[in-house]
Amino acid sequence: MSLLMHTLHVDLGERSYPLYIGRDLFVDSQLLAQHVPGSQVAIISNDTVAPLYVERVRNALGERSLITEIVLPDGEQFKTLATLTTIFDQMMAANHNRSTTIIAVGGGVVGDMAGFAAACFQRGVNFIQIPTTLLAQVDSSVGGKTAVNHPLGKNMIGAFYQPGAVFIDLNTLRSLPEREIAAGLAEVVKYGLICDLPFYQWLCQHMPKLLAREEPALAEAIERSCASKARIVAADEREGGLRAILNLGHTFGHAIETAQGYGNWLHGEAVATGMLLAMELSAQRGWVESTEVDTFRSLLQSMRLPLHIPTDMSPGDFLELMGRDKKVIDGRLRLVLLRSVGDACISDDVTERELLSFLAEHCSAE
Repeated sequence: MSLLMHTLHVDLGERSYPLYIGRDLFVDSQLLAQHVPGSQVAIISNDTVAPLYVERVRNALGERSLITEIVLPDGEQFKTLATLTTIFDQMMAANHNRSTTIIAVGGGVVGDMAGFAAACFQRGVNFIQIPTTLLAQVDSSVGGKTAVNHPLGKNMIGAFYQPGAVFIDLNTLRSLPEREIAAGLAEVVKYGLICDLPFYQWLCQHMPKLLAREEPALAEAIERSCASKARIVAADEREGGLRAILNLGHTFGHAIETAQGYGNWLHGEAVATGMLLAMELSAQRGWVESTEVDTFRSLLQSMRLPLHIPTDMSPGDFLELMGRDKKVIDGRLRLVLLRSVGDACISDDVTERELLSFLAEHCSAE
């Protein structure tokens, strides 16, 4: 029997959709059936997650004329156009049509690729997210960003395509390694830093409970994170302005992920280091206090997240990779910084000289 704890909504008019938070949600055939109108389903997962959850999803779907299970290799390094093509190959071979529903069962990589496939297959089919990692539950499954990586940059090829529903099942967090939990909590902390000071303060107080996976604390953290993202996405679906604050730490973090090879640093780990850099740059500009930077550094340390740039990255490496970021517009790099803790801003006036000088203080490599 499922336990539905919270239901949130992303308000996008006719394309609005619910976020369900609870336990055993995706095995609830009645709840799932509301969002699978046709008789064809393609379940997309990876070889780590599929043995855990795909059969349960399939059983919850009941009798359908066609259910195709597409199992991808696990890892950020497989988030490519080549892997995307294998999804299309299997759907075409099974004769899926535009009435099909694609269901993503997995973390952010699976969700991104399944969502991009749903946006492209026959110019768009129904799509459901069942995120099984904490990071995907609070970030990539909500908001409709879908993409694959390119060797020269992360998430450079993709589309905005909203799901029809998101099922956030707390039970899936039990099987995650500690490293994955910490990486997901980095994205949770981001919401407090960018727009919710009371939430940030709550997280500082409750981090031991979150790391111990105490369900009431996790449920509250997920709900508050998703509520923040839902509000921001509803106000700016396609990142024309406000939504960009969700990228706090991401420009630095994506550079680290690209330089180190996709998958060697978890996304949340790279974002954690990137957020610390963004906060230190904000402090350098006199916007946040050095004591606030120290508090944040101590919080990341308690989460066992990386605090330092990889030793083999130079300021020049960073600048080159950051220059390819999606947030570069008309040659100007836009960075998300903090006016204060809980109040993010988008800055496009950080000069190359200022950035090189800043990075030189933080890079071990010359």
